[in-house]
Amino acid sequence: MGVAAKIAPSMLSSDFANLASEAERMLKFGADWLHMDIMDGHFVPNLTLGAPVIQSLRKHTEAYLDCHLMVTNPLDYVEPLSKAGASGFTFHVEVSKENWQELVERIKSKGMKPGVALKPGTPIEDVYPLVEGENPVEMVLVMTVEPGFGGQKFMPEMMEKVRTLRERYPSLDIEVDGGLGPSTINTAASAGANCIVAGSSVFGASDPSAVISLLRSSVEESQHKS
Repeated sequence: MGVAAKIAPSMLSSDFANLASEAERMLKFGADWLHMDIMDGHFVPNLTLGAPVIQSLRKHTEAYLDCHLMVTNPLDYVEPLSKAGASGFTFHVEVSKENWQELVERIKSKGMKPGVALKPGTPIEDVYPLVEGENPVEMVLVMTVEPGFGGQKFMPEMMEKVRTLRERYPSLDIEVDGGLGPSTINTAASAGANCIVAGSSVFGASDPSAVISLLRSSVEESQHKS
């Protein structure tokens, strides 16, 4: 058995006016994590959640809040997000080549789990030093769409990155985000992804719990085969 399957509905697809009840609903349907997209309007054109929203949601849930920071200066967000109650802090490799060691150290010192994300155009080799460093990240997020907006089409060619990572790091948490759902999960799971972010495919489903359960069983079945 490989690393545990973790299904993380993307709250970007939820009804923002009812964030607490949406979070509760997802957990009741079997979600492991809640994926929170934090965008600064600079690294990506969209502007979404920030620390105040994480803080508000934290008052209503004990869930693991898996924060993905699509921001130009991730270091500026460590303190506010830690105070807000974030659980995981995943920053982009494209903006942190100079200071990732300090960043990881600070994230860990605040009790959050550090992860690194990469855009579709970024080579997978860019994250190796962060996984193999003295103070490594604990998760790699392979973006399977261009970051910035929900509802995009899954890019199957990104699975080569996932396969490469899984062969190199058998016990690493590997997350995929973008266009994941019943029609694409087997491709991602068989490549070795174990943390699955799903937005519209879960929130738009007539039976979200069935979708979450299908995503999980696909990951678990792929691990048994490998």
